[in-house]
Amino acid sequence: MNTVCLRVFVSESSRHHGKLTYEWLLDTAQALGVPGGSAFRALAGFGRHGRHDAGFFELAGDLPVVVEFFLDAAEADRLLQTVSDAGLQLVHTRWPVQVGTTGPTNS
Repeated sequence: MNTVCLRVFVSESSRHHGKLTYEWLLDTAQALGVPGGSAFRALAGFGRHGRHDAGFFELAGDLPVVVEFFLDAAEADRLLQTVSDAGLQLVHTRWPVQVGTTGPTNS
């Protein structure tokens, strides 16, 4: 299998069609049959919209969220096309990976 890691970067508070963008991405990927995905909130970050840090009293807002998927290359293409067709312009990275498990095998 031609497995890739696809990471999509969004702002924590950004929304698309009334949903948080990272939730929309996860829901959309699931509807497309992607086997799994996760969203991770950053402690700090900087990019085209400046620098953002999580302070002790800071509530949800502008911190980066990374939405990550391990899927085959064709699924990644389909997901990225769906995101583009929805009018979203999101930064993403993609690279080949090898996925495995540790521990004894069931044979």
